[in-house]
Amino acid sequence: MKKLLVGLMASSIPFVHADELLPEVVVTAARSAQTIDETLASVSIITREEIQQSQAIDLPNLLQGMAGVDITRSGGAGQTSSVFLRGTESDHTLILLDGVKISSATLGTSSIQHIPLAQVERIEIVRGARSALYGSEAIGGVIQIFTRKAKLGKPQISAQLGAGSDNHYQASVHASHRLANSWLSVTANHDQTDGFNACKGSLSAGCFTVEPDDDGYKNSGFNLNAGYQLDDSNTVEFTAMRTQGNVEYDSSFGGNETDFVEQIVSVNFDSAVNDSWVTKFKVSNFIGEQESFGNGATTPSIFDTERYQFTWQNDIFIGDNHTFNFGYDFQDETVKSNTAYLKNERDNQGFFAQYQAEFGAFSAITSLRYDDNQQFGSHTTGHINLGYEFTPNLRLMAAYGTAFKAPSFNELYYPFFGNPNVEPEEADSYELGLLGQGQGYQWAVNVYHTEIEKLIATNYDPVTQNYFADNIDEAEITGIDASLKWQWQQWTLNTQLTWLKPEDKTTDLVLARRAEKSAKIAIARQLGQAQVGAEWIAQSHRFDDKANQVRLAGYGLLNLTASYTLQPNWTFNLKVSNVLDKDYELARAYNTEGRSFFASVRYQY
Repeated sequence: MKKLLVGLMASSIPFVHADELLPEVVVTAARSAQTIDETLASVSIITREEIQQSQAIDLPNLLQGMAGVDITRSGGAGQTSSVFLRGTESDHTLILLDGVKISSATLGTSSIQHIPLAQVERIEIVRGARSALYGSEAIGGVIQIFTRKAKLGKPQISAQLGAGSDNHYQASVHASHRLANSWLSVTANHDQTDGFNACKGSLSAGCFTVEPDDDGYKNSGFNLNAGYQLDDSNTVEFTAMRTQGNVEYDSSFGGNETDFVEQIVSVNFDSAVNDSWVTKFKVSNFIGEQESFGNGATTPSIFDTERYQFTWQNDIFIGDNHTFNFGYDFQDETVKSNTAYLKNERDNQGFFAQYQAEFGAFSAITSLRYDDNQQFGSHTTGHINLGYEFTPNLRLMAAYGTAFKAPSFNELYYPFFGNPNVEPEEADSYELGLLGQGQGYQWAVNVYHTEIEKLIATNYDPVTQNYFADNIDEAEITGIDASLKWQWQQWTLNTQLTWLKPEDKTTDLVLARRAEKSAKIAIARQLGQAQVGAEWIAQSHRFDDKANQVRLAGYGLLNLTASYTLQPNWTFNLKVSNVLDKDYELARAYNTEGRSFFASVRYQY
């Protein structure tokens, strides 16, 4: 009965009401609700409160330094940002927004830089292979972003205005109300900045025509969530999110300015069939539009993705200790472009099943998934996770999983580069972890090893003298993630550590753009109506190229925050980033922001 209550409260991934989750409940790891002490995976959770305390200005800034997470970006706000989770490729992390896949069908990556933090309620980072539950892309793991929802009680109204360096301005407003059987939540935001010069100028960086101007960014968006509980067993929910804007950048190839749109619309229906069975349906649509122009380009470049998804999932609870999950995923994606692709549409069907069980101090989760793709055929993945509880506060976990990444439309069909014979990238991942908790603290240490085969890279045909995509690389990644959260009286400490050895097995060199050592230490103290905090982010050197000839130096950044509650409903916030004004690079020849500040006032009713 306990499992059923948790399942009805949190539901599964596509149907979760994130605001109702207790801090110790996670849903992404097993595609159904689990308390954190039941989860046999390496998981990090970022709550709305932690987002506000960090005073991060965007999602890449928030994620940087989290255990196992490395972020690179080609300049400042709005510029292309890539996620390397546990040393895997930038397109080996599945990004979900309220259960909807938001990656570009042409590039294979997600534009996380355009997701406004004003709309975000909660983020769950699950490290390790998860293709057995989600299909393609989940080699390094899954990052799920939940937008804001209504909370039970009085109406919630909040607004925030902020300004900072580079003429950076942000404004947002949120209003929501939840009754016994219905709810409505609306969030709107606007973000704009003059930015700074994105690129210093370098042939290898692709922006060797130096444009010594500021590269600005604008982003406006809204989120709407509404739901109605039809009766004690049935609930229907509607979610819509849209963000659109413009980003300027430096490039020698085509335009230097892009108009973008990111949009999702979804309808969920979940039903308790009986006391031990919950079934859920989800229909969603994702639109990602990119139109690049300027810089003397005579014709804009258009690369749009439209993706329809349908999911049917069932959670069957057998007592308190056994859960059986099974379901079906359907996905149809289309590329709309003024570039002539050989094919511009494909679909994928996925069938999955999972069994979760507890036997005293032992626990186990095993999953199996079969994907049938219109382009490359079928693919089967699986994983098994085992756990042993030494004491209520100390647990050991071990895991093995397989994963794959389907080729993108660019890798398959882009003119003069795409190769229709490219096969999915495949991975095997092993993991061993120790997790502990006590009064006021939580800690975890995870050791992992991932082997990736059939990596897609650029090959050269001396006959045609053309470059093309091909499965020619292999990688081997060994690493350690560690984290500690601790709270004592008015003090809080959050520490994240990462060590990894990401090797290209075809050359025995280090994979490009991965720092082998990373650390993030954040400490804060409450002083009456004020709170002060300091954050130190440090990374070792990285190589920007496959041949390891371009070495980017390591760096350390100090960020300081302060907030003061002026009245019960008003809070003043101030953040100074890169206090020591360090000059560093995350990608060759691309600038990063020096010392900067951002101040804001938040009203909360």
